[in-house]
This record gives sequence, C-alpha cells and structure tokens, in this order.
Amino acid sequence: MIIRKKYLFYVLAITSSFIAAAVTGIDSFVGGQSAFKYDPWAFAFSLFFVGAIVTLIISLVLTVKIKGKSLGAKILDPSFRQLRLIKKSETKYHLVAGLMNAINTVGYCAIVSTIQDPSVILSFSQIVILYLLLMESITEKDVPTLVEVQSSVIVTFGAILASISLTGQFQLFPILIVFIVVNPTWAVFSIYQRKLKLMKINNKPNDSINIRFWNVVFSCLFTVILLFIFDLFTSGGHLIAGITAVINPFYFLLLALTMSTTFFSYVLYIRSLGMGKASVNNAIRASTIIFAIPFSILLLHLGIITEFSTDPVMLIIKVIGMILIVLGIISFALTVVKAYIFVTVKPGRPLRETMQKLWNVRGVTHVTITTGKHDFIVKVSTRTLVKGYERIIRKLDEIDEIKKYHWESVLKDWEKI
Repeated sequence: MIIRKKYLFYVLAITSSFIAAAVTGIDSFVGGQSAFKYDPWAFAFSLFFVGAIVTLIISLVLTVKIKGKSLGAKILDPSFRQLRLIKKSETKYHLVAGLMNAINTVGYCAIVSTIQDPSVILSFSQIVILYLLLMESITEKDVPTLVEVQSSVIVTFGAILASISLTGQFQLFPILIVFIVVNPTWAVFSIYQRKLKLMKINNKPNDSINIRFWNVVFSCLFTVILLFIFDLFTSGGHLIAGITAVINPFYFLLLALTMSTTFFSYVLYIRSLGMGKASVNNAIRASTIIFAIPFSILLLHLGIITEFSTDPVMLIIKVIGMILIVLGIISFALTVVKAYIFVTVKPGRPLRETMQKLWNVRGVTHVTITTGKHDFIVKVSTRTLVKGYERIIRKLDEIDEIKKYHWESVLKDWEKI
C-alpha cells in the first residue's frame, strides 16, 4: 500500500492518540483498585513488570515471518525484522529515555489514582508542547518558527480549557505533578525516542518495536532502582506491594490488558516521531482529550467516576478548548513546506566538510552525496515558505565550496506502508 507521507504521519499520530485515550480509560479503572489507589509507586512497578513480559511476548509474535517478511513489518513498522539486542550507539539514548519514562510513569500513576476522569488527566499533559518547543530549540538545530509557536500556544490553551472536568473537579495536586514531574520527563523522553528512531542500525532504519521493547525493559529496571531507594530511606513496602499485586491473577490480567494496548499506542507514536518533530507529534496527541470523552462516558456508566456536571458554562468552556485544539492541529498540518535542493560543489573541494556545512543549515533534514550531475541532494523542511526559503538560501550562499544549486519544492510525498 502506498500513501502520502504527510497523511501517513497524521494517521499514525492520531491513531496513537485514540489508543492512548483508551489506555488512560483502562488505567483509570486499574488505578482505582485497592492495591494501587493509594500507592502509585506499586502501580508504576506493576505496570512495567507486567509490561516487560507482555511486550516481550508481543514482540516475539511480531517477529514471526510470513512469506519472508515479519508480521511486525506487515502491520506496524516496515523497518522491523526481528527482536534484537541493542547496539552500543543506542545505549545512552535508551538509558535516558528509560529513566525519564520511569519517573514520568510514577507521576502519571499518582494522577490516575487521584483523578479518574481520562478527559482531565490527558488535558493536563498537553502543556508539554511548550516544553518540547523550548527543548528542540536547544537540542536540535531547528529553532521553532513563529507559526509553530502560535499553533502550540493555541493547542496548549485549548488543552487547559478542556482540562475542566465534566464532573466539576479541578484539583491542584495533579496539576503540580504535571508541571514538575510529568511534562519535563515526557519532553526528554520524546526527544530521545525520536533520536533513536532516526538512527541507522546496520545501515538500515531503526524500528519502533525494538525501541519500545527496550524502553519498557530499561524503564522497569529504573523503576525498581528508584523504588528500592525510596523504600530504603522511608522504610516503606511499595516494592513488596507491587510484587504482591503482580502475582494476583486478577491484577495481572488487568495490567496485561493496559500494557498490551499501550504497546501499540507507543509503537505508532515512536514511528510518527521519525516522521515529524516531537512538538508537532504532541500537538496532534492533544486530540486524545477529544477521544477521551467517550471513555469518560463509559466509566460514568460503569460507576467508576461520578456524574457529569450539566452546567452549560462549563460545557461551553470545554467545547471551546476542544475547538482550539483542533484549530492548532490543522494549523500545524497546513503550514509545513518541504523541498529538495540540488547542489553542485566546486572542483577539488572536500565533500565531507561541505556535507557538514550543509547539515548545519537550520531546516535541513537530510543530506545525500550523489554521483552524476549533482554532488548533493539536500532535503529541507520549514513552516514559513518565504522567510524559510530566504534563510536557507542565505546560508547556502555563505558556503564557499558550493558552485551552484537550485531549489525544487515538494508538492506531494508518498511512502510505502
């Protein structure tokens, strides 16, 4: 099947968001159980312990080959071939992402144990977009454009308005956890997962299934370490409580359900990270707030959350927030501009040094050395055509090794899935 790359990116991100909304609904039910309601540490450990087992089983099933191609490559990620050991070059990224995910999950578990309405829980986390824009301006050479900042602010304010619960609840404690714990760690986690997805392993694209598996393994390891240290200094029994919960068949099945569903959400999210910046991905993930409403209604009928408020003012505010989220996502979708620049280098000039200078130009996403008429094909991406074009052309004019170049804008881009 062939699909426009732009459409594929949004399909992956939005599908991941829908599954994430379902996961939060399940987590709200699991977090309300007696074993986890007042112990987010035990809840986080249980999630990762069971998650490591479930993720291993799913990954091994996806490794099964059908007509010479793995099942995972057919249905989730074309880059996946089989479950493998991590390479040395990946280790530091997995360590950082694992630690951030462990801390993030403890904070998340504390929130779902306090507030059980998914539409509220998911709304709080969308403020991470602003964190990501700031981090990307520091860690990547692509400083956010005015359009990206405006769209992110629209989505963020929409998320804040939509965070007003239909149950009428608005609590300070979860908000503090989000600002201090959840959002900073999720921002770093997303940045490093994207770095892993963009890496080449044995000269082939890295796949999202292996990235997810090893992230769960390292997250479980760091959760155990953090939990052990916390229990040691507080004389607590959270680790024992988590182990006790895991060996309970009922809790194990609930945890297996939520972590198997989470697996597919994260695999699609990681794959979309390889196609667009983390800030854009998380702006799209703000749609989880809208998707969470049906799950909130389901939880209401199951008696897990209290009745919704019928206050028309509250409903209007929440609807306005959702509209802002949709507008922000549409703004991101319509403003991206991609192009290829065909570059010819002056005779005798070193290609490696020229390649590095081209790569240092803000907005450049790929640099390829070629044979024939042109020495380089440079792929660029920008959200402001005029200013982006002028900025990139100005930088190219400053590179003395370049003899000539010409710009070709991309009208449509397809990818095989």
